[in-house]
Amino acid sequence: MGRIVLKNVTKSFGDTQVIPPLDLTIEDGEFTVFVGPSGCGKSTLLRMIAGLEDLTSGYIEIDGNDATQVPPSERGLAMVFQSYALYPHMSVRKNIGFPLRMAKMDQAEIDQKVETAAQSLNLMDYLDRKPADLSGGQRQRVAIGRAIVREPAAFLFDEPLSNLDAALRVGMRLEIGELHERLKTTMIYVTHDQVEAMTMANKIVVLQAGVIEQVGSPLELYHKPRNKFVAGFIGSPKMNLIEGAEAAKHNAHTIGVRPEHIEVSTTGGQWEGKVGVAEHLGSDTFIHVHGIDGCDPMTVRAAGDVAVKHGDTVFLTPQAQNIHKFDQKGLRIE
Repeated sequence: MGRIVLKNVTKSFGDTQVIPPLDLTIEDGEFTVFVGPSGCGKSTLLRMIAGLEDLTSGYIEIDGNDATQVPPSERGLAMVFQSYALYPHMSVRKNIGFPLRMAKMDQAEIDQKVETAAQSLNLMDYLDRKPADLSGGQRQRVAIGRAIVREPAAFLFDEPLSNLDAALRVGMRLEIGELHERLKTTMIYVTHDQVEAMTMANKIVVLQAGVIEQVGSPLELYHKPRNKFVAGFIGSPKMNLIEGAEAAKHNAHTIGVRPEHIEVSTTGGQWEGKVGVAEHLGSDTFIHVHGIDGCDPMTVRAAGDVAVKHGDTVFLTPQAQNIHKFDQKGLRIE
């Protein structure tokens, strides 16, 4: 079981309130991602759930029990940090089994649990190595293995991939996703990378300045962002937000169009502009177009390799069914 409920939770440092009153429910077995820009309060919120930060007010329930004053070690949660925090003098086997030895578990049971975790993380060939002899991705798997053996009610991940290079990040993203499918245990994952959020989560919690802007599935946030902040944060490249006369035509203060929902041609369209940088990626071309009223530059994502270069004149036409409208307060207009 791993149902976590936050009720009217707040956090202040001195006179500065970093988490205004907040309610959130994370269901048993969900993979929930906290995402938002640096300083939005996502790591603070995770540490409050873990018990590493005290609440200023409100309370936290874990599986129906008030855990607000329960010490971190007794909450039944396992945390994986950005830094691997491995013991350099211990082997992988001893690092993974360390929390079980601290709990004075029988050695035979420790060995069985360590090997089960190592098999699930493809670490069997590395059990007798020291952390210095491992790659960054392997060290992170050891840190996850140390959490797995505790059989927690929920796993808490605090930006665990941010120290890895791009290729390792993708690989570890897939491994953590597969791990969730196997264990079916609640996972709460903190990241500033919305691509990680979109690809890993069942539920995304978008935060800004400690406030929950929207909660929903990745595709709910993609197709129906509640406000301009979520619209601009979710999606890569980010949504184009257009103000002025073009928005007024749609009875809106701002309209939003995702780069992949804009048609590009050299012969005619709704908007005319000039190509700035064109990023040719093979599978896609990202075209940054200047001279569009209310949105300069505008980013277009075209499939395949499009033959445009700096200074070319192009015409853009948004897909009418995929135009998002927002009012003067930045809230979505249905």
